[in-house]
Amino acid sequence: MLIPIEILLIFIPTALALNMTPGNDMLFCLGQGIKSGPRAGLAASFGIATGAMIHTLLAGLGLAAMVAAHPVALEILRWAGIGYLVWLAIQSFRDRGDVLKPTKTAPATAMKAWGDGIVVNLLNPKIIVFVLAFIPQFVDPGRGSVLAQFLILGVILNIGGTIINCLVGGFAGKLGQFLSRSARLARAFQIFTGCVFLALAARLAFDRRA
Repeated sequence: MLIPIEILLIFIPTALALNMTPGNDMLFCLGQGIKSGPRAGLAASFGIATGAMIHTLLAGLGLAAMVAAHPVALEILRWAGIGYLVWLAIQSFRDRGDVLKPTKTAPATAMKAWGDGIVVNLLNPKIIVFVLAFIPQFVDPGRGSVLAQFLILGVILNIGGTIINCLVGGFAGKLGQFLSRSARLARAFQIFTGCVFLALAARLAFDRRA
């Protein structure tokens, strides 16, 4: 099997936990939903998904080529990824800002919201860095095609993110009011995410077969 069940049992819950954490993409969908209605919120989420898959494909192609030319590159990237996850955890614990405030957006049609979602995702450098820090930790060249494994894991990550963003964009009005008032919820999200990042970094550091 290209990706063992035990790896998926770790990857899927972790990916879902990360997808549920408010970020620029989620807040963009929330902003579009509030400004232009549920249809635009849903379209924005699919735009984000399109951009994310472009990121994933480009990252996967680059990683596959790098591993083929320099097999030790995956191990270097693994430790760089662990360091990045620890840094993300620290940032999550330190951030006490208004992380759940909707991104300011202009009213848009569904098509424009979709296009804007692609642009917002593609122009976010944190996405490509995160993709390269997170997904390769679950890739093993010994199991077959690096690109195929990367794309499968990327699709799983993207499906979870799209579902969450669709819910956020579709129910933006009521959800936005609730989230914007809840400082405790915002802080809980940040702490929970920080713990997930730390736990994953620790596991990856001590288990080379993860």
